[in-house]
Amino acid sequence: MVHSLQFLGACPPCSHLNFAENNTSSINPSARLSLNPPLKLRGTSIRSSAMSSTVVRTHNSMVIDSPKELERLVHEEINKGGVGVNNSGKFGKYGGKYVPETLISCLGKLEAEFHSAIRDAEFQEALATALKDYVGRETPLYFAERLTNHYKNDKGEGPELYLKREDLNHGGAHKINNAIAQAMLAKRMGRTNIVAATGAGQHGVATAAACAKLALDCTIFMGTQDMQKQSFNVSQMKLLGAQVESVEGSFKDATSEAIRRWVGSLDNSYYLSGTVVGPHPCPSMVRKFQSVIGKETRRQAMEKWGGKPDVLVACVGSGSNAMGMFHEFLGDEEVRLIGVEAAGFGLDSGKNSATLARGDVGVYHGAMSYLLQDEEGQILWPHSIGVGLEYPAVGPELSFLKDTKRAQFYSVTDQEAVEAYHKLCRLEGIIPAMEASHALAILEKLCPALPNAAKVVVNVSGRGDKDAEMGKGTEDAQVILGMMANGTYPGRSRMASLAEVEECSIKHCLGEVTSPGTKNHPRY
Repeated sequence: MVHSLQFLGACPPCSHLNFAENNTSSINPSARLSLNPPLKLRGTSIRSSAMSSTVVRTHNSMVIDSPKELERLVHEEINKGGVGVNNSGKFGKYGGKYVPETLISCLGKLEAEFHSAIRDAEFQEALATALKDYVGRETPLYFAERLTNHYKNDKGEGPELYLKREDLNHGGAHKINNAIAQAMLAKRMGRTNIVAATGAGQHGVATAAACAKLALDCTIFMGTQDMQKQSFNVSQMKLLGAQVESVEGSFKDATSEAIRRWVGSLDNSYYLSGTVVGPHPCPSMVRKFQSVIGKETRRQAMEKWGGKPDVLVACVGSGSNAMGMFHEFLGDEEVRLIGVEAAGFGLDSGKNSATLARGDVGVYHGAMSYLLQDEEGQILWPHSIGVGLEYPAVGPELSFLKDTKRAQFYSVTDQEAVEAYHKLCRLEGIIPAMEASHALAILEKLCPALPNAAKVVVNVSGRGDKDAEMGKGTEDAQVILGMMANGTYPGRSRMASLAEVEECSIKHCLGEVTSPGTKNHPRY
């Protein structure tokens, strides 16, 4: 397996990201990399024009003067073990900073300001007030009685199911917990322009709302595929005053473009990361601001039944809602942590976002983690009916939790997620996000294996208004899933309107269309 190296950072004029390694376990300012002519390194194109003056930080004193030497060092880093987290943001061998020298100082200032803020009583008081009065925390820990009864066996036994209602936050998702905190941090640093990337649009809405509240300029990058599928959230972002810029592709492409914009204006812009990926300190910051989910869950569990949850369940795309729930309980080994990835059309279909199940170790967007890649180290295109789960990498801390077996990771298909979406709607009157529906779907297999009265908490990370088109009904969902499988769903080739999709679904129900690809089936 050729491990992928796709480092973070580029000079803005470049047409794609150009990369260098920065491993902060120790620093060697004199090590320089000059590659000429341009070459293909482990699946990633590197241009000498952007690299010739880039300082490469390594974990020893050797000067890297060849691609083979750089490759050897990264292989060594990949194979290096270790436990715990060190001050360079490494979780075992995962994480770190793989960035150009131009970003090292910026990330260092961000880390220093972050640590200063979390020790600042005034900042903490202002954040607590914002979370309470603006975000609407704390969110309920809701006993899902009908869902619980649904999963009881013939003897009337089964686990007790609770839902952590992050869908009730302002903006409809957990994303606002982090967005409001980082926006406050940006303002504290004197930054006036916020740039961010979004997939399902929930982080985009949260960031736009936080920027409106704090009088900050806001630019949100979003993939053309995602904009079509999540047009409702695009409208909300614009309504909240954000400038929404389309990027050909999906979330991973939008993230790259947002980073380019940030690199081009480091003095007055702030890249507001929405999830636990990227170079240190981004994963640790997002996890810290999302950890309010787990802290509340611990306190609420103690109030409701006088103990801890037995099992915590969260969906996993890149990992922000999972780490927000899990982190508080990492030291409680009796609490089982279960992450649920998107199997898409199946783990062996080539159309999934199950990074921890099917990925290999690589470097992407500035950090080492598990990564979906082919035998040549090229990034694989992720797929999930839950747009927010479509990302080819995963957070470094989740990668570490997989290797140490502190957390368990499973996957569910698009179809299973759609069924779980409908089940919660009809049994509890709650419309979950399609991303959160993946966590709910695992209950079908999990509940029969649990002891009677075990306390299970599922993180409902967002609400599903945005997904109503994909989850309208069983027959309609089948049509859309079939269109996705054949590449004919909006955003998979030419973008279609929701009206076109609805017309296709109606025709299918009337028997006018037998299957995607027939002469009566519209090609989008």
